[in-house]
Amino acid sequence: MPLPHATFGFALLCFGLAVTPGPNMIYLASRSISQGATAGLTSLAGTAMGFVFYSLCAAFGVTALLLTVPIAYDVLRFCGALYLAYLAWQALKPGGRSPFAVRELPKDSARRLIGMGFMTNLLNPKAALLYLSLLPQFIDTAAGHVLAQSLLLCAIQICISMLVNSTVILIAGSIAGFLSTRPTWITLQRWLMGSVLAGLAVHMAAQARTR
Repeated sequence: MPLPHATFGFALLCFGLAVTPGPNMIYLASRSISQGATAGLTSLAGTAMGFVFYSLCAAFGVTALLLTVPIAYDVLRFCGALYLAYLAWQALKPGGRSPFAVRELPKDSARRLIGMGFMTNLLNPKAALLYLSLLPQFIDTAAGHVLAQSLLLCAIQICISMLVNSTVILIAGSIAGFLSTRPTWITLQRWLMGSVLAGLAVHMAAQARTR
């Protein structure tokens, strides 16, 4: 099993990424605003399926990679740092768009909502790079049971993402109304999250391999 501090660090990172606007949050918030919270939660079920798909692929792939190619850790570490730096720029760059800006979406059936949620997450580079670049850095190969560690961390990420996005869906309408009349709050949120992500990127790039 991963060490407690590594598990906590991974959970904190997952929370930071979950609250950072991305394709999933934009789609789920827009769906909830346009068609209601039930439609948003139905779409979230499809998003969860996408995470399960990614987690299984990453767990088995990362397990084989770390056990056979030790240098892969450093490659993935720098890729993860670059990815976090990219997310920081997306949050800080001028003209960033709020995920709670109202977008009109057509009403769809439950089956289509699940399918669209799944595809939105499957085509989401944020989800793919999270598992390929960030997950391996919290796995302690010396502790053994690399596959079990991978699956546990994946489960933690999915739970955190579902909790954050469920909250977003349920209060999307209220947030959209609040932010529409208070643009300063949007700017503050972007700068705060961008600064946190930039700090994580620098820390990840600078840390030495201790595993």
